[in-house]
Amino acid sequence: MNVIVIGAGLAGLTAARLLTQANVQVAVLEAEAKPGGRVRSENVRGFTLDRGFQVLFTGYPAVRRNLNLSELDLQFIPPAAVIQRGPARDVLGDPTRDPASLLPTLRSDALTLGDKTLVARLSAELKLKPKADMLLDKDTNTRSYLRAYGFSREAIENFFAPFFGGVFLDRDLSTSSQLFEYYYRMLIEGGIAVPRSGMGAIAEQLAEGLELRLNTKVEAVKTSGSGFKVKANGETLAADRVIVATDPPELKRLAGVEPVTEAKGSTYLYYSSYKQFDNEKRILLNARSGAVNNAHWLSNVNPAYAPVAKHLLSCTVLGALDESDEALDAAVRKDLRDWYGDKADGLELLSIIRIPFAQFAQPPGYAAHLLPNTTATPGLFIASEAT
Repeated sequence: MNVIVIGAGLAGLTAARLLTQANVQVAVLEAEAKPGGRVRSENVRGFTLDRGFQVLFTGYPAVRRNLNLSELDLQFIPPAAVIQRGPARDVLGDPTRDPASLLPTLRSDALTLGDKTLVARLSAELKLKPKADMLLDKDTNTRSYLRAYGFSREAIENFFAPFFGGVFLDRDLSTSSQLFEYYYRMLIEGGIAVPRSGMGAIAEQLAEGLELRLNTKVEAVKTSGSGFKVKANGETLAADRVIVATDPPELKRLAGVEPVTEAKGSTYLYYSSYKQFDNEKRILLNARSGAVNNAHWLSNVNPAYAPVAKHLLSCTVLGALDESDEALDAAVRKDLRDWYGDKADGLELLSIIRIPFAQFAQPPGYAAHLLPNTTATPGLFIASEAT
C-alpha cells in the first residue's frame, strides 16, 4: 500500500512518520519551500525568527512519543512570568522549579496572598487529575472558571489574561475551560523550551527519512478505482490512500469537509538591540492595556537566536492583521517605552510576521464540532488540529 500525505505541517509529518515506521510507503507533498507549516524558522540578518512566538511544552504526551528531545538541544525558559505594569515589574513563578522566583513571588502584589494560595491549590488538584478527564469535564469559558474557583479580578487581569491570552490568542479568556485545565497541567508537568536552532528544528526532525516533495502544490484529489489520483504541479500521482493535512480552506477544497471554526490571528514584531538592557529570561506579560500582550527576550534564553553581541526581542500583538507596519511599530514602541524608557529607542525593527490563521477558536463546547479523521470518501483521511 502507498499513501500520499498532503501538507508537511506537524500533523502531516507526524502521520507520515508513523506510517513509515509501520513500513507503509509514504510520500509527503508540500506547497511551500520548507516543511513545518506554521512551525518554521527563518534567518533574517543573522537572527533566527520563528514564525510567531512559539515554545515547546515538553509535557505533551505526543511530544514525548514523536520527538527525540535530546537531539533538539532544548534551551529551557524558566517556569515563571514577569508582570509588567509600566516600568514596575513583578515575578510570579514556581519556586520548586525556579528557585530564584521564590522571594519575588512572595513579595509580589500582582496577586493577593489568597490568589497565590489558590494557584498552589489548583496546581496540586490538576496534578492528580487524570489527563483524559480534563477534556471530558463540564465545559465553561476560562474566565468564568477562574472566577468560580475564587481568583480575584486583579489576578485574572494581571496574570491569567495576558499569559493564557498568549496561549489561546484570546485575552478575553472565552476559550474552553477544559483546554485551560489541560494546558495548565502541561505547564506544571513539563518544561517550556525552544530548540537551539529554532522551532523549525521540530519539523526538520519529523521530516528526517521521509519522501518529502517541496514546492509541490496539489491541484486536485480524485478517486480512481479503489485508489486515488493526485494532481500536483501538472503531474498525476497514484495512491491507495490519501491523508489531507492542511488548514481548513484547503481541507474543504481537497477533502470536501469544512470545519466549524473561526480563525484566531496574531501578529509578531521582532526587534534587535546592540545593548542588553534587560537580562530577564522569563516571559514578559503586559498587565496594562496596550498593543503588546506578551514579549520575550529570546536571545537571553537561547543566544544562538542572535548574532554575537546582539539581542533579540519578540513582541506578540493579538489580531492587528490589517494595521500598517508603521502603526503597529509605533504602538508596540509606546508600550516598550513605558517599560524601558529611552532605552527602547535603541531597538531596531527586524521583521513583522502576520499569521491570519494561527489557531482556531475553541470556545466551550468546541469539541462537539471537531471533525473525525475519516471522510465520506473511503480511503481519504484527515490529519489536522480540526479533528
